[in-house]
Amino acid sequence: MTKSKPIAATRLKLSKNARHQRIVQALQDGPTLRVLELAAGLGVSTETIRRDLDELSRGGFINRTYGGAVRPFGPEPTLHERHQLLVAEREAIAQVAIEPIKDGEIVLLGGGATTTHVARRLAAARRSLKVITDSLAVASALASNAGLEVMLCPGRFHGSEQCVYGGQTIDYLGRLFANHAVLGATGLTVDGPNDAEIEVAATYRAMAARASAVTIVADHSKFDRAAISVYASWSDVSRLVTDRQPNGPLRAALERAGVNIAMV
Repeated sequence: MTKSKPIAATRLKLSKNARHQRIVQALQDGPTLRVLELAAGLGVSTETIRRDLDELSRGGFINRTYGGAVRPFGPEPTLHERHQLLVAEREAIAQVAIEPIKDGEIVLLGGGATTTHVARRLAAARRSLKVITDSLAVASALASNAGLEVMLCPGRFHGSEQCVYGGQTIDYLGRLFANHAVLGATGLTVDGPNDAEIEVAATYRAMAARASAVTIVADHSKFDRAAISVYASWSDVSRLVTDRQPNGPLRAALERAGVNIAMV
C-alpha cells in the first residue's frame, strides 16, 4: 500500500481556504492523506480536518475515505469551484502564456479557470487582437479592452461550464485559422492533455487543429491526472506553461514530442 506524503508542519494559523489549498496540493504528491497527519501538519484539530475534508469532498476536489482522503479521478469540480484554488499559480501561468502572442494576431482561447486568467492578462497587456472563444467568462474578461475584437463561437450552451459546444461550434472552428490556440485541461497524461467533458474536449480538439501554435496552460495538480477524453497528442502541442517541472513518464512523453516546457 502506498503511504501518504505528510504535509510539512506549520506554526502559522491558516485560513480555511489556505488549508484547503494545502490539502489539495498534498494529494498531488501522494495518492492518500490521513486525518491525523493532516491535523498535525496544519496545526488544527482532527475535527477541523474532518470538516475540511467533508467540504472538499462535496466540492469534488477529493474523495473522502474513512480515515482521510484520496485523489479524485476524472470529473472536475465546477468552474466556480476551480476558480477558488491555486489562484496565484494560475495568474503566474497566464502571465507567461501570453508572451508569444503579439498585437494583430488571431487567438483561439478555450474556456476554463486558467484560460480566464489568460484572457484578463491579454486584455491588460495587448492593444489589438482577434480572439475567438467558446467561453462566456473568457469573452467577458476580454471585453474590458475595446481594442480587442472578440468573437464567441455558436453552439449549444453548457450551463455549468459557461461555454458552447456541439456540431455548430466544430463547424465554425473548422473554417477559421489562428496564430495561437491556448487551452486548459482537466489532466495531463503521457497520451496528451485531456478533459472531463467529451463535448468540451471536441471543441479543444478543433481549436488545436486550426492553430499554428498550441499552448496548454495547466498547474501541477493536473499532472498524471486522467479524464475521459484526450483532445490532442503531445506532438500537436508547441508549449506547456505550468508552475512545476513534470517528472517521470509524463516528462519523458513531453521531451519525446519536443514540447517546450515553460515554467513560471
